[in-house]
Amino acid sequence: MSQPAPLQLRILHLEDSAADAELIRSLLRANSLECEITRVDTRQGFEAALAAGNFHVILSDFTLPGYDGMAALEKARALCPDVPFLFVSGTIGEERAVEGLKQGATDFVIKDRVARLAPAVRRALHDARERGARRDAEEALRRSEERYALAARGANDGLWDWDMAEDKVFFSPRWKEMLGFGCAEIGDRLEEWLSRVHPEDLPGLYARLHAHLDGDSQDFECEYRIAHRSSGERWMLCRGLAVRAASGRPMRMVGSQTDITERKQAEQQLLHDALHDALTGLPNRTSFLDRLSQGLAHATRRPEFRFAVLFLDLDRFKLVNDSLGHAIGDQLLVAVARRVEACLRGADTLARLGGDEFVVLLHDIEDLRDARLAVERIQRAFDEPFRAEGHEVFASLSIGIALSQTGYARPEDMLRDADIAMYRAKAAGPGRHEIFDPAMHARALYQLRLENDLRRSLATGGFLLYYQPVVRIADGSVVGLEALLRWQHPELGILPPAEFLAIAEETGLMAPLGRWGLEEGLRQMRAWARLKHPPGRLNVNLSPRQLNDAGLVDALADALRAHGVLGGRLGIEITETALMEARDDVQRRLLALKQLGARLILDDFGTGYSSLSYLHRFPIDELKIDASFVSQIERDAQKAELVRSIVAIGRNLRKTVVAEGVETAAQRDRLAELGCEYGQGYYWARPMPAQQVPSLLQPAA
Repeated sequence: MSQPAPLQLRILHLEDSAADAELIRSLLRANSLECEITRVDTRQGFEAALAAGNFHVILSDFTLPGYDGMAALEKARALCPDVPFLFVSGTIGEERAVEGLKQGATDFVIKDRVARLAPAVRRALHDARERGARRDAEEALRRSEERYALAARGANDGLWDWDMAEDKVFFSPRWKEMLGFGCAEIGDRLEEWLSRVHPEDLPGLYARLHAHLDGDSQDFECEYRIAHRSSGERWMLCRGLAVRAASGRPMRMVGSQTDITERKQAEQQLLHDALHDALTGLPNRTSFLDRLSQGLAHATRRPEFRFAVLFLDLDRFKLVNDSLGHAIGDQLLVAVARRVEACLRGADTLARLGGDEFVVLLHDIEDLRDARLAVERIQRAFDEPFRAEGHEVFASLSIGIALSQTGYARPEDMLRDADIAMYRAKAAGPGRHEIFDPAMHARALYQLRLENDLRRSLATGGFLLYYQPVVRIADGSVVGLEALLRWQHPELGILPPAEFLAIAEETGLMAPLGRWGLEEGLRQMRAWARLKHPPGRLNVNLSPRQLNDAGLVDALADALRAHGVLGGRLGIEITETALMEARDDVQRRLLALKQLGARLILDDFGTGYSSLSYLHRFPIDELKIDASFVSQIERDAQKAELVRSIVAIGRNLRKTVVAEGVETAAQRDRLAELGCEYGQGYYWARPMPAQQVPSLLQPAA
């Protein structure tokens, strides 16, 4: 072990004999007292050194020419009272030495016994340090007591003072009052405090207390619950500071206690709000993912443990909000939450992700059958209507199921797959459920890729219009064209609308795509106007989103003017689905399109539940018989009669009737027998690019 470095002392030595001074220097160094000695021999030199220096020890002869040691002592005590002052003299007598000690000298050494000097210096330094440590401790105590007293007065805190030597604690009246006790009802033992602390919080309190007392932390601070006499538990913030002896051993500890119950309750409420849905009180997405993560971890430790996630979505909830208002919609969501909760076990978790989306964590199931049984219970619970403010609302759920056996590493992935399965269920119709399989994920990735590519193609121009003729069945002459959108995908080639129009609708891309199709079709009509036999009319399709666009009529009028096309040469095809979902202002919009001269065509006629009602509500000019009827017209007498009825309705209401999907000569002939005047389909021509259209426009021979 290395030896400690010698003590470096700065000594002021008042001595008129150079020889005596050198003797003292040698003696101190011989006793391992490494010194830096400043010798002065006059009053002026001594006082100047006192004022300018920072010395550990002062040594002084008693009698000097023109100056004496008592005067030097008086000056030293005035300027540096804490620095040890030792007389080293051969002339000092016992009475004068005692007088010097009374006036504040630390010690005296007779020059003929100068060997005593080193121990005397060491002793003087030790005593000075002890006095300084005591003063520092007393000052720290005074300051801490003042600080805590001020804090207590300002924050209405309770004070405590622990005397470790006596092992007694002073608890202020306010400290006792904070726990519901009077001054005489709590004693002065430490247990009066610690026995009331909540058992779960006691280890943390002990750990922080010992850390401070052992010198591992600068101060003590701890939050804990403590029993109140009459109002259960209160949360307290306790702070304290130990007062130590020169050796570092704690002698006392003083502190304060602050009631933080309201703050803790607010924090707990904030935490609850952060993890729960405000409307239904159910766990939210964050909370659900945390519980799902715990389930995955448990399944990793126990491979036989199985669970499932159900993703629930209310069918046509938007209709409730739009028709009855959001207040009733919110009431319905709360009622749905309570009804689903009633179908679950205590270990299961129901959460609301937002909107009309809910998720269920089915905990510890045997197999897929348990998940199916839970789904069936939930869906049966929705057989009964909900009632809110006098309204009766029937609701159904589309449900997707994901099973833990698939081997998930992340909770987000399992939730995603249940969501994918739910969308597959919704596509099959209301009130259905589907189980996730990997092919669904592959399809979702494919659709995501298409969506990204679709956005890029809108910016760079990757779309085409193909055209299919509408003909007169009697002679095959072309009376018009239908514009059909195609996507020139950079890798997949030309894609038909069925591959991408649904994605365009869901992502809001249908509006710009529809505008492009309309502009391109009218531009082509203007180009064909220079042909000897131009097409009579161009039909374009409007999606539900376009039909609900308030700027549709103005945009169409501007496009007709820009390309010099008369409105009468434009046909607007609308599906029955679009009319079913149309808002109240759609009828006014269709009338405005009629005023521009456009013909309104009801596409897929006969497939809806109330097709005839649209003929009264909306200004329809033309009916297109759905291809599903035409494809069976030869072998299904009922389908043939339906076509005959549609043709009769059109004739009686003075509306043109066109049959879609005609593929064979037999179908053409049967339509002619039933009185259908116009047709469209592969029998005459497949959709084709614009450059092939002129060859079709020659008059029939």
